[in-house]
Amino acid sequence: MNTSENNLSWSDFKKVDIRVGTILKAEIFKEAKKPAIKLEIDFGELGVKRSSAQITRLYSPEEVIGKQIIAVVNFPPKQIATMMSECLVLAGVDDEIGISLLSPDHSLKNGTRIS
Repeated sequence: MNTSENNLSWSDFKKVDIRVGTILKAEIFKEAKKPAIKLEIDFGELGVKRSSAQITRLYSPEEVIGKQIIAVVNFPPKQIATMMSECLVLAGVDDEIGISLLSPDHSLKNGTRIS
């Protein structure tokens, strides 16, 4: 149940910097506790950022290279096993199907802001 005390204000939402990026590199993250893929993502003028995504059930590293994704780019860096994650890749999480990456329907410029 969603009550007004749980609602975000518009100013709260505007603090979250969500951008389009293109995956440049992807490899199995062998050191991660749960199966994951290490990603390097180009966010245009924001540069290339690294992340880890537990997407191995639906994706191989080879098939995500070149894919545009949506990510939050202004969380503080977080240590994940042997790497520092610099952004949070957004995805739909379904216990039966797996984790499905969010991506734009049309090709957009890297760094395009989502609002």
